[in-house]
Amino acid sequence: MLVLLAGIFVVHIATVIMLFVSTIANVWVVSDDTKTSVGLWKNCTGGNCDGALSYANEDALKAVQAFMILSIIFSVISLVVFVFQLFTMEKGNRFFLSGATMLVCWLCIMVGVSIYTHHYASGYGNLYMKSHHGYSFILTWICFCFSFIIGILYLVLRKK
Repeated sequence: MLVLLAGIFVVHIATVIMLFVSTIANVWVVSDDTKTSVGLWKNCTGGNCDGALSYANEDALKAVQAFMILSIIFSVISLVVFVFQLFTMEKGNRFFLSGATMLVCWLCIMVGVSIYTHHYASGYGNLYMKSHHGYSFILTWICFCFSFIIGILYLVLRKK
């Protein structure tokens, strides 16, 4: 049981770190023609990330930014609650609060990435017709899977 809890804790920390990286890094979509990448915050050309996004004022992008920030907040809160519950909760109880908070994080990731996929990942919204997904986009989907698994495991596990 201790090994399982330690493993979940490590995966949860890795998920938080990957969420930070995927939200901060500007490599959500990469152009095939030029050395250009687009993120949630800036447009990077040739390693220079000073360019503002041409669609920075669109509500869809602001929603994606908000949901990704919320997912980071809920993931960190879930981690803190898990550690708190680990040391204060009575034996036999389940980690309901940690699991529920992590599932809210999962929901925020799902909404944010779905909006981004619908509006910008196809190439029409980001002005790069020949493009592919960057590592930030892929990391976010990995975090989506991890946060769901962690949330469900928190709901199922009991403290022994």
